[in-house]
Amino acid sequence: MTYTRLTVVGAGVIGLSCAWRAAAAGLDVTVLDPAPASGASRVAGGMLAPVTEAWPGEEGLLGLGVESVRRWPGFAGRLADAAGRPAGLRTEGTVVVATGGGDRAELDALAGYLAGLGREVQRLGGRELRRLEPALGPEVRGGLSVPGDLAVDNRVLLAALRAAVERAGAAVREVEVHEVLDDGDRVTGVRTAAGDLPAECVLVCAGAHSAALHPALHGLVRPVKGEILRLAARVGAFPPPSRTVRALVDGRPVYAVPRDDGGLVIGATQTETGFDTEVTVGGVRDLLRDAERVLPGIAEYALVEAAAGLRPGSRDNLPLLGALGPEGLLVATGHHRNGILLAPLTADAVLGLLRGEPEPAVAAADPARFAAAGHGR
Repeated sequence: MTYTRLTVVGAGVIGLSCAWRAAAAGLDVTVLDPAPASGASRVAGGMLAPVTEAWPGEEGLLGLGVESVRRWPGFAGRLADAAGRPAGLRTEGTVVVATGGGDRAELDALAGYLAGLGREVQRLGGRELRRLEPALGPEVRGGLSVPGDLAVDNRVLLAALRAAVERAGAAVREVEVHEVLDDGDRVTGVRTAAGDLPAECVLVCAGAHSAALHPALHGLVRPVKGEILRLAARVGAFPPPSRTVRALVDGRPVYAVPRDDGGLVIGATQTETGFDTEVTVGGVRDLLRDAERVLPGIAEYALVEAAAGLRPGSRDNLPLLGALGPEGLLVATGHHRNGILLAPLTADAVLGLLRGEPEPAVAAADPARFAAAGHGR
């Protein structure tokens, strides 16, 4: 079935990306969110790193990520044109570093795993890494260079998406959605804080809050808290790295993502504590401690922000992209750490669904995998 009208619930990076593409394709689009361009999308690091985040047993997720990062340059170019402002893409690549023997062994295992999958990685020693990125400290013993893993400034991206959505003619309404309504067979509308609104097709992109919006989603998406820091290089401080730096420090992951304005994003913790978004002293301490061992110059930086967001986690770490429940209910949620990475592929997939042309590249993310297992409605 094809649709001409779309109601998007959620205005983070996924919701705005899908709304922009749908409106640009001629659909009548309304976006509903009490605080557009906020939530997890606003506090994200912006890594586009499917290879360096790869893990044995998650080949389906790696495949989605590699395909989406391949589409990112084209997506960013079209977005910049549509928005009339930059999309925030950085193409310098990523280095993954280790500080001790155990961490180096883990990175060697990752390199071997990725080589077996045919992914491009280059092993480097500590001195080679410091020639590449002088900001790296003496504790760094070795690592990997992954030129194909990119990054994007999430806040620049969100501003561009909001502009592109509005330029394409979509309506953005700042209202809270309580639930998606249906008559047992098909979607009929949405219940909001301002009253019920009719709808032909509803796309749920509400991140960690998605599960509460319809019984078909109950139990399929959960909040995963992540704390993140933003630093700014002060006058006279050592310059930040030009590439994204991912590190293992005594087995603990930490990353630093540079921004065009000289800033640096440090992240991220990961805990499951419900819908708690308070920043903890322990989280800030751990991030700064581990990041400073890798990039000692940040001790002279200013700490300008500490924030926490809620990633939408699924049962198997794959997103939910497709039709679910009654006719007219589409979902694009459960992206966990990969919402920004998977935005281009998700938007393509949703546009395909609206046109009745499913995107083969996202077959692994079909929500029907949970219905078949007896979860949800």
